[in-house]
Amino acid sequence: MMASTITIPGSPLSLWTTVRSVGTFNVACSFAALCALVKVLRALRWRLKTTQLQGPPRSSLVYGVANDLISSKDSAAMYEHWAMEYGAVYMIPTVLGQTRLVLCDPRALAHFYARETWTYVKTPFGLRLIEAMVGRGLLWSQGESHRRQRKALTPAFSSTSIRKLTSVFYDSAYKAKCAWDTIMESSKDGNAVIEVQNWMNHISLDTIGIAGFSHDFGSLNGKHASVTEVFDRFGNNSRASAVNQLVVMLGQAFPISAKYPTKRRGLIKNLNATMGEIFNDLLDRSRREKDANVNETEQEKSIIGLLIKAESQDAELHLSKEEAVAEMMVLLTAGYETTSISLTWALIRLSQHPDIQTRLREELLAFGADPTYDQLKVNLPYLDAVVHEILRLHPAIPEFNRLAIADDVIPLSEPVRAASGEMTDRISVAKGTLISISVGAINRSCALWGPDAKEFNPDRWLAEGGISGKAKEVQGHRHLLTFVDGPRTCLGKDFAVTEFKAVLSVLVKNFVFEMRDGPDTQIEFTRGLLPRPRVVGEDGIGVPLRVRRYE
Repeated sequence: MMASTITIPGSPLSLWTTVRSVGTFNVACSFAALCALVKVLRALRWRLKTTQLQGPPRSSLVYGVANDLISSKDSAAMYEHWAMEYGAVYMIPTVLGQTRLVLCDPRALAHFYARETWTYVKTPFGLRLIEAMVGRGLLWSQGESHRRQRKALTPAFSSTSIRKLTSVFYDSAYKAKCAWDTIMESSKDGNAVIEVQNWMNHISLDTIGIAGFSHDFGSLNGKHASVTEVFDRFGNNSRASAVNQLVVMLGQAFPISAKYPTKRRGLIKNLNATMGEIFNDLLDRSRREKDANVNETEQEKSIIGLLIKAESQDAELHLSKEEAVAEMMVLLTAGYETTSISLTWALIRLSQHPDIQTRLREELLAFGADPTYDQLKVNLPYLDAVVHEILRLHPAIPEFNRLAIADDVIPLSEPVRAASGEMTDRISVAKGTLISISVGAINRSCALWGPDAKEFNPDRWLAEGGISGKAKEVQGHRHLLTFVDGPRTCLGKDFAVTEFKAVLSVLVKNFVFEMRDGPDTQIEFTRGLLPRPRVVGEDGIGVPLRVRRYE
């Protein structure tokens, strides 16, 4: 007697029987149709719940204006031009029919930043790129995870901590000065052509290594540590390939494209592995020192000390080992890239404007000895003006994108004209809306900063009554978005500005800088990890300046 097979409704066997009877192809078609229907319904909901605004027409059926932006030598100028034509909030067509909302209105920006990490989050594509580069640390995390990680690191960036680190900034600057003095001594006429961008890289790398992790990478002494070599490869691979550009453009529609094996992704993977190996070793060494009670009190206040403390299972703000390593990767990458880019731009601008360079040197020489942390903050107004004018004109991260994960209404400081022709002073934003912020466009906007917004003019920071015009409405450090604002305000802002001032003061007091090929030398953008300046015609990230001792 043969036992009969009983099929229980809802069981895997029942599902497989149904699939076989209907046919695999038909099931696949039905699934595809269902997915398409969901997308259509989402698009319809987005269109009904989002205020439709004016904006530029698409220049490409496939890419919208995305290819124009990514190929442009100055995308910030394009964003500003559109803001002048369509209003301070507008929409741009992007890849495969997608639309992005662009915010340039001060009140809209303040509203946006107040809700970042909760209502407005990083895009799936952006998260994949960040994770590949520096892991799931502070830069990757969002919401409660971001709050926890940020709070664990905050003590390392207090005024008290940075006051103690100021001597480290000066030590790195003087190492570069001594090396340059040696180069000058070997030249016949007392001056030399120095590729300053690489030197600024070395200053930044050694500084963050010692100040943050009690580790000397030794790049100012000519030591080629593995992490230094990996960073240098980014500069030598500065030309953006068509494949890389395509991956970036398609990323918002297909986040999985972040895993496409481009040459740049290979460099990022190598950087992640190299930093991970170094920082695991550093953490192990610091744990042993903590167990042996070596400088325990001081170590707990350092970045690496705080990370080890947060690894403890009973810590209020617990960090996993993977998070601790990721925090170190974030801090090294940010400390290396952003400060070195700002210092390089400062030397370029001062070389192009010898009158400003002379005035800055006179202030520094009149002050005398190297200023302390507190003196750098308040006693050198022209140095402060020069530094913030560089930060205004040349933000290290010129643009970023976010995704709305909840419906919202964004208020405006001035009405804009909607696509219907009606004026509106608030924008309804539906869940799923992509939002772009061009920091470069806002920092250099003529509507906000006046007709000389594109000019290098430190005196704007010294005007009686402070910054004038609508720029005062922009929230953020000194009315700039260079360090962003809200919950994601740059944690190392004070660290970066203090290092910038200390290093620049040493270099300008001791050397005179000129463009190697004259004041009309053309500068272009190239790529390291972030956009970098380069003298037109130079390889890699070359910025050769003619340098001589000041006597």
